[in-house]
Amino acid sequence: MSDKLRWGVLGTARIVRKTIPALQETKNGEVLAIASRSPEKAAEYAHKHGLPQAYGSYESLLAAPDIDAVYIALPNALHLEWILKSLDAGKHVLSEKPLAMSAAECREIARKSAETGRKVLEGFMYRFHPRFEKLQELLAANMVGTLTFVHVAHSFDAGDEDNIRWYTGLGGGALFDTGCYCVNISRMVTAQEPAQVAAFGNYRDAKDGGRIDTSIAGMLRFPGGATALFDTGVNLERRNYLEINGTQGRLYLDNPLGLLEEDSVLEEHHFGQETIYHKIKGENHFVRMGEHFADSILNGRPLRYDLTDATNNAQVLEALDKAARTPESV
Repeated sequence: MSDKLRWGVLGTARIVRKTIPALQETKNGEVLAIASRSPEKAAEYAHKHGLPQAYGSYESLLAAPDIDAVYIALPNALHLEWILKSLDAGKHVLSEKPLAMSAAECREIARKSAETGRKVLEGFMYRFHPRFEKLQELLAANMVGTLTFVHVAHSFDAGDEDNIRWYTGLGGGALFDTGCYCVNISRMVTAQEPAQVAAFGNYRDAKDGGRIDTSIAGMLRFPGGATALFDTGVNLERRNYLEINGTQGRLYLDNPLGLLEEDSVLEEHHFGQETIYHKIKGENHFVRMGEHFADSILNGRPLRYDLTDATNNAQVLEALDKAARTPESV
């Protein structure tokens, strides 16, 4: 392996317009190739981003000997298949979230990762931003006391065009698209797994049959007594905020999942005292995630979070989906 991680990209989804430049910006990586089912589209994206190689199939890229790792930007329901094929091809994998559509699929990926000795990371880029590192520092210092309520909102309007979010067969819907962030954040800040969930959803006809969730309101109850409340949707006005309430104070973060690189502020409140504003220098969290993943591979360091985290997140999403589609909690 070279002194830089050599990346290939599977898929030409809209997100690669942000992630390819970010991976190119990393100090310890370089993007060499992109693959699409359409040779013309692969060539278009390779030209646009200055990539030396374009492949008209995913298999062709995986067979390339000069690719060390792949970034998977495919629809949710295709993650399992192409993660497994990438691992079998000897490639490390950074996958768009959610890693897979069920806890069972995540466990299958974990087994294959262990079998092949190749690393897999679920791409929750927000966890690498300095504002979340500061947030966790304040929680570790017990600045809000015992956690009581976590509130998360994350929504945007996907429009009504031919969007993968409106296809059940592609793993669409609000819960697995935007809701997976809300669940992941709630689990991360409480450092626990929920004991009980409840959820209510709004649905529409999917473009490929069945019913698909457009928005979800959910609740997670943790063993330590904290409750996380979230709402998420892909047909709503853009909203994005996180509030953490405890017995000694409150933390508030605006736009926690935004793709913004400008400086931000983490608010700390304590019962009528003067608000503390923690100013956080802006950084591209995709760049930091890419550098962390490359460093883990090149230097044998552990990943910040492992596939157990992905499995647990998927398990909660499954329970929420079941709860939203039935009249009772799970």
